[in-house]
Amino acid sequence: MLFLVAVLLAIFVLPHPWGLVAVVVAGLLEIAETGLFLWWSQRRRATVGVESLVGRQGVVLSALRPEGQVKVDGEIWRARCDGGCQTGSRVVVRAVDGLTLEVDPA
Repeated sequence: MLFLVAVLLAIFVLPHPWGLVAVVVAGLLEIAETGLFLWWSQRRRATVGVESLVGRQGVVLSALRPEGQVKVDGEIWRARCDGGCQTGSRVVVRAVDGLTLEVDPA
């Protein structure tokens, strides 16, 4: 947008050397703005899939003896804990096996 304004000013308003300066400065600002936008949009990668659950904490909804249900990030998952956990305990996801989370007590 700034580049377009500079070109219009260079054509219709500004005298010869200043019109060229306005277009060059506006072009450089547009390039810098685009580079900043690309850096800002790629600063953090999206985490998707069940692999992103590993390391997250959850709360046991039904006792894990050895299987039950846990709530992780607002979602209810089937879970398995080898040592067992009581309802209300906090757990940490250590692996994902299909749709079942392998958890350990927190």
